[in-house]
Amino acid sequence: MPILSGMARVAGIAGWPVTHSRSPRVHGFWLRRYEIDGAYVPLPVRPGHFDTAMRGLAAAGFAGANITIPYKLEAFALCDEMDDAARRIGAVNTLVFKDGRIKGSNTDGFGFIANLRDHQVDPAAGPALVLGAGGAARAVVAGLAALGAQVTIANRSPARAEALAARFSGVGVVAWDLRSEVLRDHSLVVNATSLGMSGRGELKLNLGLSHPALVVADLVYVPLETALLRAARHHGLRVVDGLGMLLHQARPGFEAWFGVDPTVDQELRQFVAADLAGG
Repeated sequence: MPILSGMARVAGIAGWPVTHSRSPRVHGFWLRRYEIDGAYVPLPVRPGHFDTAMRGLAAAGFAGANITIPYKLEAFALCDEMDDAARRIGAVNTLVFKDGRIKGSNTDGFGFIANLRDHQVDPAAGPALVLGAGGAARAVVAGLAALGAQVTIANRSPARAEALAARFSGVGVVAWDLRSEVLRDHSLVVNATSLGMSGRGELKLNLGLSHPALVVADLVYVPLETALLRAARHHGLRVVDGLGMLLHQARPGFEAWFGVDPTVDQELRQFVAADLAGG
């Protein structure tokens, strides 16, 4: 990696805390690969100081920032302008500072769709069942709906599922207790809950009831192979893990800040997966 010059572009990841974030590793890999005069740094922002911190970064010449928990809604409110995905999802995970203005976007849906395509899965090929109704589910539903896919949501809280479905035309809801029974009617099922993540409960889904062509996608990437994906492999189903979404959602910000649309490939996957394996 070249020594930074006075012309270096700087971006980072803002949240509280940010110690869990793999974004510095991802962006650092790309900065070295493309020999870019730039840096990407962790930005721990204490609660109550987010607005001041982001405006300060913009004033200090930062190119922008990724936003993680708990500030995606505050970032949405901060923006002078935003893209359609951010408006549909109602949250921002990427900020670009330019000409005294703050532009926001949400790249999670982009990352999800790109990851499906990396696995040769057509996201609009058939009906999709999305499990969950939180921020991750919002991004998945928005990404699928934008492509014209038929989407159904199942969530433990019916009210949250109904509220999410109401944001998008043609999106339906099914009772959480019926999530296994309706698998036969879908070509894609997406776990957008935290179930299956290390330290959380297990997602119970009877894949024996699924259509043989069902694709099983899990947004969880710690562990990289969840119990859900192992069960899907046992039933001979195609699987899509959550690491690719993490990597692809980083691409638009990197391009905006550093001027290169970076490649997501096996070398990058292995580099980040080694860090995940180490905790």
